[in-house]
Amino acid sequence: MTKNARRAQIVGTGLIGGSIALALRARGWHITGRDIDAKRAERALELGVLDVIGSDTEAELAFVAVPASVLEAEIRKTLRETKGIVTDTGSVKTTVARGIDDPRFIPGHPMAGSEQEGVDGASEEIFDGAVWVLTPTSGSDDFGLRDLQMVLASIGCDVVTMTPERHDALVAIVSHVPHLTAASLMCLADDRALDDAPLLRLAAGGFRDMTRVAAGHPEIWLDICEENRDAIVSVLDEFSARIGSIREIVAQSDRTGLTNLLSQARKARTNLPSRYVRPQELVELRIPIPDRKGQIANITMLAADCEVNVADIEIAHSAEGAQGVLVLVVAQAEVQRFLAVLAGQGYRPTTRELA
Repeated sequence: MTKNARRAQIVGTGLIGGSIALALRARGWHITGRDIDAKRAERALELGVLDVIGSDTEAELAFVAVPASVLEAEIRKTLRETKGIVTDTGSVKTTVARGIDDPRFIPGHPMAGSEQEGVDGASEEIFDGAVWVLTPTSGSDDFGLRDLQMVLASIGCDVVTMTPERHDALVAIVSHVPHLTAASLMCLADDRALDDAPLLRLAAGGFRDMTRVAAGHPEIWLDICEENRDAIVSVLDEFSARIGSIREIVAQSDRTGLTNLLSQARKARTNLPSRYVRPQELVELRIPIPDRKGQIANITMLAADCEVNVADIEIAHSAEGAQGVLVLVVAQAEVQRFLAVLAGQGYRPTTRELA
């Protein structure tokens, strides 16, 4: 181990935990990991995903990547075993955020994955360009949040901060219901194939792309649908109403209505956000903040609210007084609306172009 290497603990050495370990190791971190299944941890060590099997009491950052059924217990155990910030990778955030009141715990959700299963499918590139949502609570440690945001950005993530409740409502729309929809379409095709054998042979690129997520492991989704039941049911009701509306449009040969629907969908799909990579597209914001808990979380949540991506974040400490400066790097195209929102909340930032 390099003398000044940063240290991380991985709990759960599956696809996500293994991919986190690989991404951090590639950036010089020393990785210790454990798994409830000793064979999985041994396989991770064999593949070079881990440096050591076990628990690192000196780990400054720990990731808990385990099934929902044991998530809270493993987070509590990790908080006892380590001294640094602890985050998790669960797909539902409200329950765990309410259940664990510790400033060192910052709930998280990497919206990344693969059809591969287990540590053999792990890849350090899985997070490149992926959104990683953090859902700090009012008691979360500000400096720990800032450090975690920077670490996640360093492995290629687009880090978004919001409340646990809002996260769960939004992922029901963009992740949970789409998975159930894909599963339903796949089952429909499979049932019809019993009577018409060539059907699945006709499944071309569009159908395969739309149903790709249906290949995910069923057990994971049992926990997700239980924990986020209310939000998922609400979105399913809205989706059912929209499908009913589309049925009427098609049944009545309403070409205008169908054109409007498909045009709206096409425009929305085309406008999905993309990442920027050129320095000349970025602006540095320096925001004076009071020495009060929750300031970093509040400002990064404001960024998420107005669809501003934070590319980098740091804190410049003030030698005197009870104020510091939060330094953010954001897209030049997004900075004006962010400045307006910040001003509306009483913040007085200054800007500087990076190129």
